[in-house]
Amino acid sequence: MYKLVLESRYDGTDFVGFQIQDNGRSVQGVLEEALREIYKTDIDLTGCSRTDSGVHAACHVSSADVPFFIPSEKVPLALNAVLPPDVAVKSAWYAKEDFNARFMSLGKRYIYRIYSSPVRDPLIARYSFHTPYAPDISLMKEAASYMTGTLDYASFCAAGGSQNTTVRTVTEVNVTEDGKIPGLILIEVKGESFLYNMVRIMAGTLFYAGIGKISPEEVKMLFEMPDRKKAGKTLPACGLTLEEVYYDKERWMVQL
Repeated sequence: MYKLVLESRYDGTDFVGFQIQDNGRSVQGVLEEALREIYKTDIDLTGCSRTDSGVHAACHVSSADVPFFIPSEKVPLALNAVLPPDVAVKSAWYAKEDFNARFMSLGKRYIYRIYSSPVRDPLIARYSFHTPYAPDISLMKEAASYMTGTLDYASFCAAGGSQNTTVRTVTEVNVTEDGKIPGLILIEVKGESFLYNMVRIMAGTLFYAGIGKISPEEVKMLFEMPDRKKAGKTLPACGLTLEEVYYDKERWMVQL
């Protein structure tokens, strides 16, 4: 057996998320079907993250045991030949037997996109939250400055999560304007791990700060006196993209 690791990219619009569920089409299910066609046997994938319904990924990592060796540079070509248009395998590599895409992850980087314009743009709508309001970027940046550290993020967790603790470590929260598309605002969040809907709620809170519904000082208080009801709304899944997953490849990668 060989431990194969896939780095995939997908448009999450028509998926119920990465993980297989009873209520619809999943990225995991589509990838496992493609692996079954290539390896002629059932393959179980372990994903680095579930990702919610409608969330996109520029780089999602998953691992699986496969029965025989295919050169890593040929694996994406073989899989992409049978995958649907909204999923692609960017690259593949082989890892040590005990590698696990979920538990070996050192952290993740997300970007939430907000498109501020009086008119909705159909070419951007699938990958951003549209608002007719023009948020104050300086207020969003000030609010974001309170969101980093090893803190209690209970105010930014939706009901239904299965976590044992709401304490998480977030290393960066950056708010910038795209520079190429007027009105497109990027909220970049980096951290070790995240609570259920955490990034979408953080984005909603920064959006509220930008339109004056909550002050930056009140955002700071959300960590001192956690209260989900006082944070911003959970912004739609379409605006969120998993951009990067971090691993110590030198420790886990093997050359075959």
